[in-house]
Amino acid sequence: MIKMVRVDYRLLHGQVAFSWTQALGADALLLVSDTVKNDPLRMKALRLAKPAGTKVVIKTSDEAIQQIKSGVTDKYKLFIICETLPIASKLVKEIGEKAINLGNMPFAEDKEQVTKSIFLNKEDKELIKELADQGVDLFIQMVPSENKIDAKKFI
Repeated sequence: MIKMVRVDYRLLHGQVAFSWTQALGADALLLVSDTVKNDPLRMKALRLAKPAGTKVVIKTSDEAIQQIKSGVTDKYKLFIICETLPIASKLVKEIGEKAINLGNMPFAEDKEQVTKSIFLNKEDKELIKELADQGVDLFIQMVPSENKIDAKKFI
């Protein structure tokens, strides 16, 4: 059962490992990145950040979609963390999820800061609009104790 899909370029860190995992009651974290598997040092660091008693799996977007569709993840309370919004978009379109938590999207020269932790460019805004038009709830929430902010207000 999928508990939540989150966009966070850091993938696994304190907020995810402890706050979100506990709040969601997740017993498995699926980290989805199309670059991290080619970076052995980053892979090792992510595995070291694993919370006790929680399974952590790192997959590319295509591998993640395949695993979810196959049913192999059905036995877990699954928290999916995607490195980028395009990856999360691809994933939810393929698996039929209807919500994305925007947790951390980094600064870049072409991006506008809309909250403390979210920077959006034109393509991000277009993708948020497209997903919202398809009935996907996109909300900004750093930690479970914060109020949700509707991401559509920034497009």
